[in-house]
Amino acid sequence: MTDGKARPDSSMSRVGLRDVARIAGVSTATVSRAVNRPESVSEALRDRVNLAIEQVGWVPNAAARALNSNRTGTIGAVFPALALGDFARAIDAMQDALAARDYVLLLARSNYDPELEFSQVRKLVERGVDGLILVGHSRAPGYQDYLSRLKIPYINSFVYEADAVMPCVGPDNAQAMAQMVDYLVEQGHRRFSMIAQTTRSNDRALARYEGVRRALEHHGLAIPPRALFEGKWSIAEGRALLRQAMALDPRPTALICGNSLLAVGALLEALSLGVAVPQQLSIVGYDDVEFMSELPVPITTVRVASDEVGRVAADCVLDLLEGKASKGQRIPFEIVIRASSGPACDT
Repeated sequence: MTDGKARPDSSMSRVGLRDVARIAGVSTATVSRAVNRPESVSEALRDRVNLAIEQVGWVPNAAARALNSNRTGTIGAVFPALALGDFARAIDAMQDALAARDYVLLLARSNYDPELEFSQVRKLVERGVDGLILVGHSRAPGYQDYLSRLKIPYINSFVYEADAVMPCVGPDNAQAMAQMVDYLVEQGHRRFSMIAQTTRSNDRALARYEGVRRALEHHGLAIPPRALFEGKWSIAEGRALLRQAMALDPRPTALICGNSLLAVGALLEALSLGVAVPQQLSIVGYDDVEFMSELPVPITTVRVASDEVGRVAADCVLDLLEGKASKGQRIPFEIVIRASSGPACDT
């Protein structure tokens, strides 16, 4: 009689290292070397062992491999969000780069919460990741001390500072926004407003604001405190903050948005209010998600080579694992001019 539950094939459950060695005609030590250190055996021998593994259906035990090599072959990464924009493109490229060097990517999401990020990192470390890829420099209290005690390498992504203590891979967020300001000033704009993602625990958002502030100061201009709005990363928030910006007197002629979703929301709400873009209001953003170029009025924005961020970050952390020195890398950006921005019109 049976209890109706599927049971594993007992013959398959007994398959192990010795069976592979017997079929391949080699010792168990040779099989172990071929699996854990394939570069240490000849290609012909490696092919023979792999053929035997396929024949018996053996799956090498990951824990045993980790004990033999002191590596699990996994890299952990914690991102504020996973589904949209630069982060999504970076994750795709990161996984491809890691797979090319026989590593697996383990992902976690922090939702811009430093405490949650800290918790996710601890869980990844408990699961034995060989290295970590994080976003930004900001850390919760105690987090930095914890990272400094780790015996695994980590890097910070989507930020770049030449004198940073830890390797970082990303754009210069402040410089990117400063160049956007320069472009708008060249277009004749003198009245600015900014809707930004909250800068609390978000050093990228803070750097973008500082880039705007310093660039405007260089031109003898400024954003009045009442014209600076902060909110969450969403289209709905962009719509709500646009309404506040349009209630200013006098109205701004240029609106700088700190990320793509805020820019999309601002544009949609401006059109619904009958604000002519860019004739009455130029709207610009940061990040370049695909639909920004497909809107009724395509949005001018900062485009970051985010796939390059992911690829370089993956290679950087693996190089650190191999004992190679790395200071990270500055990733390029460009200002993509579209129909949402143009010369200032004083109305």
